[in-house]
Amino acid sequence: MELIKDFKILKRNLKKDFSGLKKIKVALMGDTATQFLTQALRASGFDREFDLQIWEADFNQIERQVFDPSSELYDFSPEIVIIYQSSHKLLSKYNKLPPGKYASLADTELDLIGNLCAQIDSRLHTKIVYYNYTEIDDSVYGNYSSKVEASFLFQLRKLNYKVMEFSISHPNFYLLDLSSMQNKYGKCTFFQTSIYINTEMVLSIDILPAIASLTTDLIGAMYGKFKKCIILDLDNTMWGGIIGDDGMDNIEIGSLGIGKAFTEFQYWLKKLKNRGIILAVCSKNTESIAREPFEKHPDMVLRLDDIAVFVANWENKVDNIHHIRNILNIGFDSMVFLDDNPFERNIVRESIPLLTIPELPEDPAEYLEYLYSQNLFETVSVSDLDAERTKQYQVEAQRAVVQQSFTSEADFLESLNMLSIVRPFDNFNIPRAAQLSQRSNQFNLRTVRYSEADIELLGKSEDSFTFSFTLEDKFGDNGLICIVILKSENNDTLFIDTWLMSCRVLKRGMEHFVLNCIADFGQGGGFKYLKGEYIPTLKNEMVKDHYSKLAFKARDGSWILNLSEYEIRPCFINKK
Repeated sequence: MELIKDFKILKRNLKKDFSGLKKIKVALMGDTATQFLTQALRASGFDREFDLQIWEADFNQIERQVFDPSSELYDFSPEIVIIYQSSHKLLSKYNKLPPGKYASLADTELDLIGNLCAQIDSRLHTKIVYYNYTEIDDSVYGNYSSKVEASFLFQLRKLNYKVMEFSISHPNFYLLDLSSMQNKYGKCTFFQTSIYINTEMVLSIDILPAIASLTTDLIGAMYGKFKKCIILDLDNTMWGGIIGDDGMDNIEIGSLGIGKAFTEFQYWLKKLKNRGIILAVCSKNTESIAREPFEKHPDMVLRLDDIAVFVANWENKVDNIHHIRNILNIGFDSMVFLDDNPFERNIVRESIPLLTIPELPEDPAEYLEYLYSQNLFETVSVSDLDAERTKQYQVEAQRAVVQQSFTSEADFLESLNMLSIVRPFDNFNIPRAAQLSQRSNQFNLRTVRYSEADIELLGKSEDSFTFSFTLEDKFGDNGLICIVILKSENNDTLFIDTWLMSCRVLKRGMEHFVLNCIADFGQGGGFKYLKGEYIPTLKNEMVKDHYSKLAFKARDGSWILNLSEYEIRPCFINKK
């Protein structure tokens, strides 16, 4: 399988200008040589607009760095710590154990991992990326090793499973799946014996670009870079054949022949939709004909209720994609466009360069394996509410249609009968609040990212005050769509540490409602001022005038609102 980039080509990024890119401090610690991995990570970060400022620990110094409170690790104070403990060093430990302790290897190593994380957590406010273990079969027991708990292969697989369990209960601990990568690219590509023996480098030069890409995908997701939507062509993308020419009975889909490839492709899309990825259709077709398979074909996996926005007409796809984007109100860089036609792909790519447009193989049978290799949908959080996202965007499309029948925006907003539940963060809304923090890029005044663990700590702080806002109207419930975090400052001032909102609810007066709520809270708590800050990013320009529009006054790089002079701002949202 072709790797993402040749290492020599990737290294050319190191000579490029990193100024203006987002700086992220990363600590890398490994029990084998990692100097080339450091280069690959920094170069791969450039492709994702990150300036990864990497401190690399000396060879095999993980425990010394973590357990020594005066170590270089803590002096560096990283935002992300990457730990790589290799299977080869694990095998060396196993080999040196007395036979009676072979069966305890996984539990012993898990205890060590837990202690490492506890020490890091106690001294740093950071996220930990842990590379899991690639498989080594020492062939002592052959296939029988799966029935011998003391075998190395049994212990290694047990450890990988236990580390997954550990990650579930530790929100700031993230696994990077090296084991799956070795299965994908092959052990011969992943590991070269002669290099390991002579240099103590376990990871081959050839595999480093792929590992670095996967790692920076994960880091990107931590900082709000991930895909939210797939826009789908239909003919020869979702099924074989052309629906307008061949008719519904003759398109290829189902369990036979090439139809099986399209069916399995749809099952993958369905799983993504259930996870919260928005599906949209953009097809050059007569709409009624394009909809027919979704409504009537017995082998279709996807149905109309799986599609958030359905656009089928004879207009050009660039304009239609802009229309879809306007309805969804998300950035083009959060969207993926899948089309079998290279001509259409190139036209769209030239017109909308921020859109991700994979080069689908000519053979539909290869679609899935190719898309698997692209790792397009990396994430760092999943919520039970994600499955409702398609329905919410379908409802948003209905609102857009109804709004066109009103000549007055105020009349339209009043007709929505909007209600909001306002409450502090709690066990029920913390996962969604963290997810909104990680996902929101456009309406985000300071773009501070919070994990679930971070938000739980805020709830325990006497100087922090948290607010979550839901929004529902006559069309449906949008769920939690806004969070605000206030921090007391100088006894008389509330600093707006975080104010972010889902772009799905823009232009409904939610910002006025939110300000009314937090101003009322500040007045009730005896505070005199609200203090806001706007930190510009590449994506949040839409809120650069947010505070000035809300009558805050600029002062020393911040925005100040005098609560004693505050008058309730009109809006059409009521507390529920």
